[in-house]
Amino acid sequence: MTEIAPRPTKRLTRKGQATRDRIVTAAARLMLEHGVARTSIEDIQAAAGVSASQLYHYFPGKDALVSAVIDHQTTYVLDVQQDCLGRLDTIDSLGHWRDLMVGILTEMQCVGGCPLGSLAVDVAESDPVARTQLDAAFTQWEALIRGGLTEMQQRGELAGSADPAALAVAMLAAVQGGLLLSQVRRDPAPLRIAVDTMIEHLRALTR
Repeated sequence: MTEIAPRPTKRLTRKGQATRDRIVTAAARLMLEHGVARTSIEDIQAAAGVSASQLYHYFPGKDALVSAVIDHQTTYVLDVQQDCLGRLDTIDSLGHWRDLMVGILTEMQCVGGCPLGSLAVDVAESDPVARTQLDAAFTQWEALIRGGLTEMQQRGELAGSADPAALAVAMLAAVQGGLLLSQVRRDPAPLRIAVDTMIEHLRALTR
């Protein structure tokens, strides 16, 4: 599995870590709701309930906050799916993963879309550093899918001629496209249809 290397950080007290986490959580929520460009440092400061000096103690500027938010959202997205992503080694397990994602989306009433996808739309063209960081996050997600497909192939549940790497890219693209359409339409059906189409393609490769 591809890992995102942790950034070196100053050792914080428990109280300091809690304050930093509160700032990042507030920034992540505001950036998801309003976009990165329309979220100001002052907005984050007010939402987190911290002073300007406190915020700048942990983050020298908005770029550092965006980077921390990407790390935060990467951890959130992958942790929510971890139980399923760690066992994507059968066709049935892909169906369980689909059900998990559709269930989460339904609970959210299809509002917000994918936290990583939303950040990518916001910053990919304007912030090359953030784009590279997001690429690493998507690569980690893709690697988990590829790992499951590779195990499936090794057990003979996926044709030997199949390319797990290419199929993992296609599956992640289906998830992202499905999430976007579900967000726009406020309907989880596009996500379900997109993933089900990929699952049926994989079934065909096992015959």
